[in-house]
Amino acid sequence: MQPIVEPTPETSEAARNALRMLQPLIRHVQAETIVSICSAEGEEIAVPLPSDAFRVLVEVLGQMAKGSAVTVVPVHAELTTQQAADLLNVSRPFLINLLDGGHIPYSKIGTHRRIRVSDVMAYKERDDAERRAVANELAAEAQKLGLGY
Repeated sequence: MQPIVEPTPETSEAARNALRMLQPLIRHVQAETIVSICSAEGEEIAVPLPSDAFRVLVEVLGQMAKGSAVTVVPVHAELTTQQAADLLNVSRPFLINLLDGGHIPYSKIGTHRRIRVSDVMAYKERDDAERRAVANELAAEAQKLGLGY
């Protein structure tokens, strides 16, 4: 996995401009979309992209336009504990506790743990859903008690 680098303001602006042009097309994407790329020398190349790749490209541009760093990792890829902790934005010891508690499946290569990206993302989705449910429950309770939320 490559180091994650935040986009510069210039890169974010370029991503916003590209997103403005491509986003309206996403509704009309067929099985394949042709994207034309023009080199600095003026050579134009038409590249057929599968519709899923076009959607990922638009999503990446959207994140870059917001100033977010983006990395692409295959879902079957295996991460080190530090990479998985970074992906979840938690400490490595906290992640180890999650692994040892059975919250995220992992395998061992010798003494090293490896965690599949898909398992990390599944845990993140479950955790986010639980957090949203608790927040909604607290908000409903505050409403019922008239606390002004």
